Amino acid sequence: MPQSLSHYRNILSIVGGIVRVRIPHGEGNQASPARFRDLASLSKADGETVLAQVIRIDDDVVSLQVFGGTAGLTTRASIRFLGHPMQVTCSQNVLGRAFNSLGEPMDRGPSLDEDRRVEIGGPSVNPMRRVMPSRMIRTDVPMIDVFNTLVESQKIPIFSVAGEPYNALLARIAIHADADVVVFGGMGLIFDDYHYFRQRFLDAGVFAHTVMFTNLASDSVVERLLVPDMALAVAERFAVEEGKRVLVLLTDMTAYADALKEVGISMERVPSNRGHMGDLYSQLARRYEKACDFHGAGSVTVLSVTTMPGDDITHPVPDNTGYITEGQFYLRDDRIDPFGSLSRLKQHVIGASTREDHGALMNTMIRLYAGAQDAQQKRAMAFELSAFDERLLRFGELFETRFMDVAVSLPLERALDLAWETLAECFEPRELIMKQHLIDKYFPAKKQEPAGDTRAASQADGVNAD
Repeated sequence: MPQSLSHYRNILSIVGGIVRVRIPHGEGNQASPARFRDLASLSKADGETVLAQVIRIDDDVVSLQVFGGTAGLTTRASIRFLGHPMQVTCSQNVLGRAFNSLGEPMDRGPSLDEDRRVEIGGPSVNPMRRVMPSRMIRTDVPMIDVFNTLVESQKIPIFSVAGEPYNALLARIAIHADADVVVFGGMGLIFDDYHYFRQRFLDAGVFAHTVMFTNLASDSVVERLLVPDMALAVAERFAVEEGKRVLVLLTDMTAYADALKEVGISMERVPSNRGHMGDLYSQLARRYEKACDFHGAGSVTVLSVTTMPGDDITHPVPDNTGYITEGQFYLRDDRIDPFGSLSRLKQHVIGASTREDHGALMNTMIRLYAGAQDAQQKRAMAFELSAFDERLLRFGELFETRFMDVAVSLPLERALDLAWETLAECFEPRELIMKQHLIDKYFPAKKQEPAGDTRAASQADGVNAD
């Protein structure tokens, strides 16, 4: 649709970031210039222009969501509809670049005005045309790779609370993940967090295949809503057109949901649950369902952070997210909780594209760690502990130090070997209750005593026998 040359000044109200304007119906067959999700340009009295998006059409009244805030905007402002939705630059030149929440470069790099632009917020792929997930994405985080494997085309959140190192964990995953392209979307980040991510990517040498879209805490809350759509639109293009394996990292989806709530209140919509609108589930699902393994092309995997206010899992944002996604990682006390975490797609890759002992070893380690937690409760209640309980407690300490700490970084095969070594330090093979052929193949053999010590021991036995 060509850009409209008509300007409109019939502004009815300005509430928060929402502008309501009356648009007269077109004469004859002339269509209204306003279409849902299209952009409009608003000219202030001082000549400055700001962008807005059509979010509601009610007969001849159009509601516009203004990006950048409505400060300095009056009812005498001029409005021109641009005839297309929000677009984002998508080409090879976006790799190694950082953009703000309007898709404009924020890294002082060269302009990309001549590069191709694509529309954001399009529909997700038909589920019938998707490929069954079958490939693992390695992260070098043992609690993910070993116990809750991240699968290509999966959509999965990190549930956490404020103060936990979820941003550090997300940066580590971006650095170690075996993905062709990493697309980062930050919502409501303070500048220090933005700088942290960018510097980590640069120091690790992965920024050349990374693109960043960031809405800072000082930016407009309304612009925060554009970040996931921009990140996912770019990810889809790289996956479909170039066959890339793309990993999308989003933080924090709770900030995104709060922006949705603020816009809904400005539009005088009736909230559904704790101030959030009734379409929260649909809004989140539209973004998460972009995760896909495309037939004959690449894939898009979505890993997000969802902070839980007050560590409340029943809060509307994590509650709705849990129904949409394929599991979750629980980050608590600087550790990924093995009991609260779950990857519903891990069975597609464990043992199939990983080592044969992966599944059995994973189940045995979790079972024994659960026993260690029971033994710890018995000790806290002053019950008498058996010798096996003592070994369980020792195993629990080693498990937390070697695997659960988010600072631990190990390739999958080394993590599996370390798991066997940990079991061998604490238990006898018969106590593992595993298939014997796996124990025979992978259980570490006990170190043999030096030959001199053996002869000495034999002589001593001879003396004692005499």
